[in-house]
Amino acid sequence: MNHLFYFFKKVLPFFIFVLFFQVAEGQPLRHAWSASSLHFGASNVISPDLNDFNGVQWEKKGHLFTRLEEAGRGYQIVEYNPENNFSEKVLVTSRNLITEGNETALDIESYTWYKKKGLLLLFTNAKRVWRAKTRGDFWIYNVNESSLVQLGKGLPESSLQFAKISPDGERAAYVSEHNIYVENLETGERKQLTHDGTERIINGTFDWVYEEELFCRDGFRWSPDSKSIAYWHIDARNIGTYLMLNTTDSVYSYVIPVQYPKVGYDPSSAKVGIVKISTGKTEWIPIPGDPVKHYLPRIEWIGDNHKLMVQQFNRKQDSCWLYLVDTKKNKVKTIYNESDSAWIDLNYFWQYDRPGWDWIDGGKSFLWRTEKDGWRHVYKISKNGKREKLITPGAYDVIDIVGMDRKHQLLYFYASPENATQRYLYMVNIDEPGKAVGLSPKEETGTHTYNVSPDGLFAIHTFSNHNTPPQQEFVSLHPYKVIKEIPSSIPESLVDNMTRNPKHFFKVTTSEGITMDGWVIKPADFDSTKKYPVLFYVYGEPASTTVKDNFSPNSWYQKLADMGYVIISVDNPGTPAPKGRAWRKALFQNIGIGNIHQQAMAATKILKKNWIDSSRVAVWGWSGGGSSTQNLLFQYPNIYQTGMAVAGVSNMLYYDNVYEERYMGLLPQSLKYYKEGSSVNHVRGLAGNLLIIHGSGDDNVHYQNQEALINALIAAGKQFTMMEYPNRTHAINEGKGTTKHLYTLLTHYLVNHCPPGGR
Repeated sequence: MNHLFYFFKKVLPFFIFVLFFQVAEGQPLRHAWSASSLHFGASNVISPDLNDFNGVQWEKKGHLFTRLEEAGRGYQIVEYNPENNFSEKVLVTSRNLITEGNETALDIESYTWYKKKGLLLLFTNAKRVWRAKTRGDFWIYNVNESSLVQLGKGLPESSLQFAKISPDGERAAYVSEHNIYVENLETGERKQLTHDGTERIINGTFDWVYEEELFCRDGFRWSPDSKSIAYWHIDARNIGTYLMLNTTDSVYSYVIPVQYPKVGYDPSSAKVGIVKISTGKTEWIPIPGDPVKHYLPRIEWIGDNHKLMVQQFNRKQDSCWLYLVDTKKNKVKTIYNESDSAWIDLNYFWQYDRPGWDWIDGGKSFLWRTEKDGWRHVYKISKNGKREKLITPGAYDVIDIVGMDRKHQLLYFYASPENATQRYLYMVNIDEPGKAVGLSPKEETGTHTYNVSPDGLFAIHTFSNHNTPPQQEFVSLHPYKVIKEIPSSIPESLVDNMTRNPKHFFKVTTSEGITMDGWVIKPADFDSTKKYPVLFYVYGEPASTTVKDNFSPNSWYQKLADMGYVIISVDNPGTPAPKGRAWRKALFQNIGIGNIHQQAMAATKILKKNWIDSSRVAVWGWSGGGSSTQNLLFQYPNIYQTGMAVAGVSNMLYYDNVYEERYMGLLPQSLKYYKEGSSVNHVRGLAGNLLIIHGSGDDNVHYQNQEALINALIAAGKQFTMMEYPNRTHAINEGKGTTKHLYTLLTHYLVNHCPPGGR
């Protein structure tokens, strides 16, 4: 059990510790998620009672919810009813989950509650597969019969993935070692549905790049009648293998192979099959096109036992098709297609939070997000694709769909028309779309998050901004009303300490007329008559923004500010801020050049402040930010004297094809853009101090990027400093003392080459 007792007593100290060493506004991944997205609301967070709403899991269609909670020396899973003053029902306690031969209860990683069947599906003994713990053991606890049964007995330990109980409650399906199985819950009889699974023939789950770039992990879907399963089949046999070398975990080194399609090399072949449970026979869907020249990021049954929706991207990712599949006749019909002169954004969060499509009108229509009118808007599209209707008109972006009240035909979504660093809840009527209605409290300026019940009637509302820690309340949405407030348990003195050097937001307009959002942290004893060194934090690519008005204090930045540094971050055009399509697509075939130029132009304007010492300017970043740091130091040595680049891509041709080809184009026609944007080709411009850091076990941005940059710097006669962290991944956080060592290294390098303090 992950005994993270209730959030503010047990998790918060860990939170503060993490913030000391984490990136200011993004975790160190190529896709730099916001630091505020550290999910303390995961299903394995333990709370002693309903004094917060962390770890809530809604029932599939209504508004009852469950939580895993501390109970004495054990735990329990409890169901709550918000319509009845949060009345509770204990579903299971840890004493019911002690297996034969053991004295302690199962260590639950996560669970799924099948209320109609009275079944709890428990995920235990979890192991990480690349990014997430998606492999482990599954158990089923029957609440009505108080019985506990393990799925997949006899299969290798911790080998099961994505177990799901069939709609009729009679079977469970799961993946083990790249094959799909079904198991009868009454008899325990197991049937293997696919037989060709290997490390390179993948059924029901995905290869590295599908997970990393298309956010696909769970690769199969039960049909509504429980008679068939639709699943992805990935053929990675022709994918190149990148060999990582482990030299520290044994006397003799050994290689770790990663099937990784780099720029210009074909991705895995992907197709979709329908396997019948009764026969075990798969029928392949005849999706148009060459299976190695397209991507299939989404499939879903649409409520009909013989109808399936499939989404397809072309290799360049500038065209998208939606296919309606008649599985009975095995016929495919194109109902919608869309193209963009740059690329089409995948609706990322569908894969994690709401796989599939939002169907309305009894399955006759669905909702779809697109930027085709210049803004990201929601459209209602008929099942045959012949009719579409704009649901969210206006000069603003829909940041994300949050939920839907089908009874009242209300759509809830995030938007922030006035301030792209913030986020608010809006509502619009699907049948009679007009001006969207803002629901978030107007006096609470910042970032609002809503965990909405499947029926759209209730939500858990969390608010924070740069100097206000997260505040929770339970609300009804129609009409909007607070039902239960959760007072913040963070002492004001602690908040004051975490924000003792306050963050302020600003806008900067360059000499070219480009206005960008930014934030600045100044020393608490700031003296405008003195000149201070500045550290720029940069990301700058289409995967993430760094300037968000949420509570994401960073103890490292606080320490640097105490020492007399000014820390600044700016979001350039091309970052995914809600500022319209033109802003977001500004870096098409221009990463490494356009973003670098805009960051430099912003810095040029900022450095005119009379309190900044232009002779002490440093920049740092991680992953895409590491790439940007290198390019800024090489291309604009007159601005930046010191750079600290962590896990950066030095040669874009070394990164994966899905990410780079989406933004930079295909080879060979786009080769010049890759060369122009790769920092390895600009090393002759280095005139200042460069520190490069990389983990040799980085499966994302391969260590060859570091070595290629080292060779280029040596050839150009440029001196530099480097640090390799043996066997560490892209996050560089494995091993005792690693994180502290890394940030101590960064601090010492900064102090030595860009001295602190006002002068």
